[in-house]
Amino acid sequence: MEVEIAEERILVFSDRVTDEVARAKAWAQRLEAFGTMAKLGGFLARPKDEEFEVVYSEKRLQPFWRIASYALSKYERSRDYPIMLAPEVKAVAIDGQDRAISGHRIVLTGHESCEEETRRQVLVDGLTGAEDPSLGAYLDFTAAEADAAHLADLVHQGTVLAPPKVRASGLVRDAVAKAIGKIEADKILEETVELEAVDLYYRPVHAWRFRRQGKEAVVEVDGLTGAVTTAGSTFEEHLGKILEPKFLLDISAEAANIFIPGATVAKIAFVKGLEMRERRKAAKLP
Repeated sequence: MEVEIAEERILVFSDRVTDEVARAKAWAQRLEAFGTMAKLGGFLARPKDEEFEVVYSEKRLQPFWRIASYALSKYERSRDYPIMLAPEVKAVAIDGQDRAISGHRIVLTGHESCEEETRRQVLVDGLTGAEDPSLGAYLDFTAAEADAAHLADLVHQGTVLAPPKVRASGLVRDAVAKAIGKIEADKILEETVELEAVDLYYRPVHAWRFRRQGKEAVVEVDGLTGAVTTAGSTFEEHLGKILEPKFLLDISAEAANIFIPGATVAKIAFVKGLEMRERRKAAKLP
């Protein structure tokens, strides 16, 4: 068997929704983010703008994987072809040879030359690891290939880069296993599996966290489609802890274990929240 794997790529979608438009969309949906009861209360007494406070906002690039595979199998096998006969048939000759009849049928044996081609595309959410065919809608938009340096520039400009929790290696192994499939063959002449794409896409998402009456809620706006989600989250919550939305490009071997596909040395690492923790400790001191 021959297996070919395409070089991993990073592709980044550019915003189609400006920050100003996204902010307006989020503000318009801020009440819905606090749930049904808050919305019903809004019908009785319209809340004032000053009741809402923006406590955090971010533009992040959220990852998903696209793995495209092609498989070709050529093989040979022998197969029996049963032929049912009418009840009155007592003898059958094919190509001058008498054929044995059993149970009102004869069986011919043939030699088959077979060829199978299959194509498969898998789209995987980079944060959850779940297959999500709906991500295919984003492939209609144009994405530009990027490298670690370009991502670092985006980070320095204030964009939050969400690293994939799902590694390419596991996705590649799974894709190859599924591409091989199962064939019935006496002799395999050729078997090829080609992973035509191992692509990590980053799509823009805008998020605002609002506070009202001691409660907080998040509104997300899709940077490509403009769709609004009132049950959104911020990247802080994806990590399960609060970090400053600031990153650095670290090429040392001691960097956090967040790898950039296709880069041999460069890694994108979060600025460890040591400074933040030290400031908090200092604030508690008398």
